[in-house]
Amino acid sequence: MPDNADPPRTPDPRPRRDAVLFDFHGTLAQVEPAVEWVLAAAAEVGVDLDRIRATHLADRLVTAGRAGGPVPGRVPPHLAEVWTDRDLFEHCHRAAYVGLAETVGAGVPGLPEALYDRLLRPEGWAVYPDTAPTLKALRAAGVRVAVVSNIGFDIRPLFDAWGLADAVDEYVLSYEVGACKPDPMIFLRACAALGVPPERALMVGDTPADAGAVRVGCPALVLPAADPAEPNGLGAVLGLVTP
Repeated sequence: MPDNADPPRTPDPRPRRDAVLFDFHGTLAQVEPAVEWVLAAAAEVGVDLDRIRATHLADRLVTAGRAGGPVPGRVPPHLAEVWTDRDLFEHCHRAAYVGLAETVGAGVPGLPEALYDRLLRPEGWAVYPDTAPTLKALRAAGVRVAVVSNIGFDIRPLFDAWGLADAVDEYVLSYEVGACKPDPMIFLRACAALGVPPERALMVGDTPADAGAVRVGCPALVLPAADPAEPNGLGAVLGLVTP
């Protein structure tokens, strides 16, 4: 080989990715800290709680079952049906989480409903620091994006409020499509909505349910959920799907 010849190029082993499917809670955003959640909801019903009482209530409410929190160890029998269907029907989602909050007996009239309503508003969430830069970089690179979530309410208004609506092409929400992750149907539905085959997409989430995408041939990246406003490694997606 002549001395001035270019060395052979090593082919890029990464397959082409035309789309990314993102989980919502725990991946793109996290619910607000529990004590701030209780203080804000109480203020909305005209009650000024001291922080010690709010902390005590927050611990009890999270244990009972908070949307975006740990799964409760026990669901009361009268809530069993709506709990099972919470991510398939809006009314079940609200009834399940309001009902769980009511079991705490906080002694603040209207608090369970106010706690739930925080979930529906952008101020009830903290967007991860890497979310906006990652979504915008994917948009600039021509990579299509869907948000695929097990959820019982519409999250589109949240993305509108955060200025991220233009960075998402499709929303595939369990209560709208009648299937929850890891059901293969929800991943296939998302890929079809984006117009890409599953093997040309990447699913990004924070739970084994998100990894269920591999059953339809879509590789998955599972990231650790981080505390509100803390980096969760989302930027790693860019190195997997963009040149």
